Amino acid sequence: MKKKVAFYTLGCKLNFSETSTIARGFVEEGFERVDFSENADLYVINTCSVTENADKRFKTIVKQAQKVNPDAFVAAIGCYAQLKPEQLVAIDGVDLVLGATEKFKITDYVNDLTKNDYGEVHSCEIVDADFYVDSYAIGDRTRAFLKVQDGCDYKCTYCTIPLARGISRSDMLDNVLKNAAEISAQGIKEIVLTGVNIGDYGKGEFGNKKHEHTFLDLVKALDNVAGIHRLRISSIEPNLLKNETIDFVAQSNSFVPHFHIPLQSGSDTILKLMRRRYMGDLYVDRVKRIKRVMPHACIGVDVIVGFPGETDEYFLETYHFLNELDISYLHVFTYSERDDTPAATMNNVVPKNVRNKRSKMLRGLSVKKRRVFYESQLKMSRTVLFEGENKEGYIHGFTENYVKVKAPWNPELVNTLHEVELTEIDVDGLMRFEFVKEIFEV
Repeated sequence: MKKKVAFYTLGCKLNFSETSTIARGFVEEGFERVDFSENADLYVINTCSVTENADKRFKTIVKQAQKVNPDAFVAAIGCYAQLKPEQLVAIDGVDLVLGATEKFKITDYVNDLTKNDYGEVHSCEIVDADFYVDSYAIGDRTRAFLKVQDGCDYKCTYCTIPLARGISRSDMLDNVLKNAAEISAQGIKEIVLTGVNIGDYGKGEFGNKKHEHTFLDLVKALDNVAGIHRLRISSIEPNLLKNETIDFVAQSNSFVPHFHIPLQSGSDTILKLMRRRYMGDLYVDRVKRIKRVMPHACIGVDVIVGFPGETDEYFLETYHFLNELDISYLHVFTYSERDDTPAATMNNVVPKNVRNKRSKMLRGLSVKKRRVFYESQLKMSRTVLFEGENKEGYIHGFTENYVKVKAPWNPELVNTLHEVELTEIDVDGLMRFEFVKEIFEV
């Protein structure tokens, strides 16, 4: 009988793309992939270490696996596995921990799924994570996450990602286009570009530090791939989102009017402490440029609250900065100390209860911003791509500019594109609509 393997992914879209690629490798080796809630011989957990909560969730997920099959082999991969391998392997039930480069060769390490009294760690020095492994997620949903870049050369004082993933490096342009064509051939209608710092695309493309291509080159080339209905840019640094890219997206064939741009703080003083590579004025310029050429564009923002040195005054700078900015929603992160980062040793630590209060204030602002953006879209004609999950009798989908819609469950709508008129916002804050027409593939 085939051995069964199950996967659980924590964290970002990049992790999802890599889990999917690793899972396909297991299938090629003769394993049967099953859901994480099912009985499996091997459970693989792809970890994240961006926040303290992601660390804590790992233990819970291990217990979930053990509850289903106490004799199963449990392997940990991903960022937390690279940063804290000894911590993970000490957790009851964990048999194998693989670092940043070893995770892509996991099938070489699990020929024998016999549980031992002590787990094993195979983890490289992060300086050795200097080669690129391409990945994409497919088959789990109506959109695919396509990895185009990995690692980061930035030195933000709060971030462990360079320690977990290594230097900035990129996939070769021809290979990105090949993967995009493969995804399109599977009937997937939306591709989301992902990486650690995708605006840095081109660096390390051929194993050297110089840029053979730019992010704009990538965007232009992907726009010409046949059969792709939608291309969406995931999080991109404001200093790397150039006006030329914004202007190209505004008139492109496939790229949608949706940007997610990390801000982290609206205070220049805090941005300097974070060692970010821009000030607030540049961020405002980027938002204004997007809205000038794409008035209906959706703009999401990452922001960190409670960073060391963030006084009430500096926090209010951030609040007012965001309140006055024409953005659509916020992803709010409560600062948590990460080992081996400069910020962890900084003075003027913000008490956790204050961090939580500020986080709650910004989450409230996010609700307000999303509502205003949705109201601006009422009576507009938009294109919706419907998702594949039945959620309590409803099907959901997203417009090109990331308005989430809701309708009674109808399996025939899954992975189809429809032109709709947005009619009202329901009690859940989601958009209802009327069908205009189905969009058939040419």
